[in-house]
Amino acid sequence: MAPNRILCVAEKPSIAKAVAQHLSGGHVNARNVPGNQYIKNYEFDFSFGQPWGSCSVTMTSVLGHLTEVEFPQNYRRWNSCAPAQLFEAPIETTVAKDKKPIADNITKQARYAKALFIWTDCDREGEHIGSEVRQAALEGNSRLQVKRARFSNTERAHIVRAAQNPVDLDDRQVTAVAARIEIDLRLGAAFTRYQTLTLQGMGGDLAEKLISYGQNLPLGLLWFYSELFPGSCQFPTLGFVVDRYFRVKNFIPEKFWSIKVDQMRDDVKVQFSWRRNRLFDRGSVIVIFERCLAARTARVSKMQKKPTSKWRPLPLTTVELQKLGSMYLRMDSQKVMKVAEDLYNKGWISYPRTETDQFDKGIDLRALVQKQAQDRDWGPHAQGLLNGNFKQPRTGRNNDQAHPPIHPVNYVSPGTLGQDDRKVYEFVVRRFLACCSEDAKGEMTTIEIEYGDETFFTNGLIVLQRNYLEVYPYERWESSQQLPNFVLHEVFEPTEANVTEGETTPPGYMTEPELIGLMDANGIGTDATMAEHISKIKDREYVQTQPVGGGGRGRVPGNSVQQFIPTTLGVALIEGYDNIGLDTSLGKPFLRKEMEAGMREVCAGTKSRNDFLHETLDRYRDAFVRIQQQVAMLRAVRDPYHVIIFFV
Repeated sequence: MAPNRILCVAEKPSIAKAVAQHLSGGHVNARNVPGNQYIKNYEFDFSFGQPWGSCSVTMTSVLGHLTEVEFPQNYRRWNSCAPAQLFEAPIETTVAKDKKPIADNITKQARYAKALFIWTDCDREGEHIGSEVRQAALEGNSRLQVKRARFSNTERAHIVRAAQNPVDLDDRQVTAVAARIEIDLRLGAAFTRYQTLTLQGMGGDLAEKLISYGQNLPLGLLWFYSELFPGSCQFPTLGFVVDRYFRVKNFIPEKFWSIKVDQMRDDVKVQFSWRRNRLFDRGSVIVIFERCLAARTARVSKMQKKPTSKWRPLPLTTVELQKLGSMYLRMDSQKVMKVAEDLYNKGWISYPRTETDQFDKGIDLRALVQKQAQDRDWGPHAQGLLNGNFKQPRTGRNNDQAHPPIHPVNYVSPGTLGQDDRKVYEFVVRRFLACCSEDAKGEMTTIEIEYGDETFFTNGLIVLQRNYLEVYPYERWESSQQLPNFVLHEVFEPTEANVTEGETTPPGYMTEPELIGLMDANGIGTDATMAEHISKIKDREYVQTQPVGGGGRGRVPGNSVQQFIPTTLGVALIEGYDNIGLDTSLGKPFLRKEMEAGMREVCAGTKSRNDFLHETLDRYRDAFVRIQQQVAMLRAVRDPYHVIIFFV
């Protein structure tokens, strides 16, 4: 065995290729791996520093997870056991059949290596994939030293630092993910088997459709469960959409009344708003209005001019990228994340899965700004930052201790990118430059008047310095109409005063930015999986989408924020589980939120894997038993929605 050979394994082929190019200085030999057309072994030399020194390196990769978790063969038949037994049935972890050549390649290469460096993404999932790589490598060489490289972008200097400063694999994160995988398998299997076996004896279009899936598509255990069971994340995600739908459907408008006061001065019509805003009793408003009229004159009780600012945005997180991407870029969250991942793999932006909204002081932000100074659109603003306008970005409250905020790491001419890549790259760049800019500055004038016993007010804004808004067109802040001069304590007779009438309006249907915000606030999924859960409830036809205000003539699809409207099946699923009377409905976020909190405790070392596993499964087992006992309650959803939701 060569004393100075190191095996490096990345999570995906594009990262393996990029790392190999950087560490080798471009002097690399690439060899195909038998059995998989996407995997290559890159061979080169690199000096890792102490204690390894100058080494021969083989760099290869996996394609995500190497292993899969299933029940033993004798539990896989639909009638092999009662569905409830799947909460405790044994499980097996094996290398997936299509990943066997990849695992064999790692095992073979490890035989000649002194150390293994794992280059998977620095998040929980990446840590678990790293443990699978470690297991495959140790089968080839049990004396192998195992390290992992921590990196958040594929810039050369960053990659070299990661190679020369490896850390240990975080086995707490590995344990937490392994427990979550087991939980998802057991929940999906138990609920789906119970639902499907109940459905098989029923007629109706839905029953036939479901059976045809079983006949025409492969019935691999994990695939089948993931396709049919909405899961502990998809169910509460759907629940948010259904809850909003009923708020809209059941909304009853209420009439309200308000008082408006206008004053013409210097050919400018100044509109004063009532400090009470509105009341829902017309009689009371009329009495107050008559008192105002009886007073005849109004007095200026407050005149205030003060500086105001519009704060520059915080550094960019994954959740914000998904929310703002769907608002400003007219892409759904899944598309935004796919494009961002592609930009990361090509070395243009940092790792796009991060909860951190604060830059570490060690990052040379000015050097990153300098790279953008050559662009014809935002380059002048970047140059202005370098010439003295640079400001240290604001510090948010979140730091996942794994990755910095999303930012550009290299410049690429937008003209060389495809349309979607260009839009996401430009947004990331402009957001970063805005973070490094000064807040927008303005002056706010507030005038209050007393008319009768009531107070009315008006505001005027003058934008003095746009600053970050010059490079960040996604936000607006405009000067209002210039207010004419008023003098404190002056008395005048209003030009016009009126009682206005209106009525409350229902909320809109759930938009994608709102849904992502609710999922984030309630711990439904991670920043890396929210887009996937939203995509699932669309793919399964539990919801349909349309542009906000959609359906109108002339509206161009994709030119507006999308909103979600549940289908009859989606409504029936949530209503069915809600009607059972569970202490915590599967359509609410609380069970999944508790599960995410438990995973964080495992990662922090404050809870054991077994305690987390048993506590979570016990909560869902109680729900499962209650569903079996109260299943008749679900019949109520059949008539109003004309669907059968897996139960009798």
